[in-house]
Amino acid sequence: MPDFAVDRICFVTNGTFDADAAAARLRLRYGDHSLSEANVVVALGGDGLMLQTLHKVMDRGIPVYGMNFGTVGFMMNTFSEDHLDQRLAQVQHTRIYPLAMQALDTGGGTHSALALNEVSLFRSTYQAAKIQIIVDGETRMEELICDGVLLSTPAGSTAYNLSAHGPILPIEAQLLALTPISPFRPRRWRGAILSNRAIVKFITREASKRPVSAVADNVEFQNILEVTVREDRSHGVTLLFDPGTSLEERVLSEQFRF
Repeated sequence: MPDFAVDRICFVTNGTFDADAAAARLRLRYGDHSLSEANVVVALGGDGLMLQTLHKVMDRGIPVYGMNFGTVGFMMNTFSEDHLDQRLAQVQHTRIYPLAMQALDTGGGTHSALALNEVSLFRSTYQAAKIQIIVDGETRMEELICDGVLLSTPAGSTAYNLSAHGPILPIEAQLLALTPISPFRPRRWRGAILSNRAIVKFITREASKRPVSAVADNVEFQNILEVTVREDRSHGVTLLFDPGTSLEERVLSEQFRF
């Protein structure tokens, strides 16, 4: 049982015909409130919509319950128009925290963003990136030659991090995953598992010749010189799941898939 009210619903969709039609029917049955009035958001779409919605509510403290109208739907519940009020009254909730990214570009501009899944650096041209990695003020890798590198939260460890052969982290673990993307040198380096208190700094080498972009979830900055990343516990979001299908359970189950 949730320890917060979930009776004023704001419905959002991914904009597809089916999701919009379902949302219209749900609004007639359960009412609809604006984001400023609601105490719960019901998102009809896929994981992309969930991520966008979580960013929108991050400073509002409103939990989000997703119903799958997308492709994967790892963070979504099964769609049903029936008994939504009862389902919301019985949800399990998971609190997750973002990474805070501070970036400096080659023109001297500074940028900041929050990432619930991961902060990634990518090469922007055909040439491999060269990236120095510093953890808590100590250089841990003088030069990683690669397509990119990412730092992932536990919630994001089953997303792009897993596709890049990074480790799956339990949701409650106070850890971060540092994972290379197509490393060329050192070729066999598979990354590292860091404390969530770690401050990670990436410095790009030969930035004008080998341009690099930095991405925090879906926010991208180009021509980057330096990126500093740390967990930000002053922000957070709450995801809601049907009983027995919590995010913790989903992440655990993912480790036993073949």
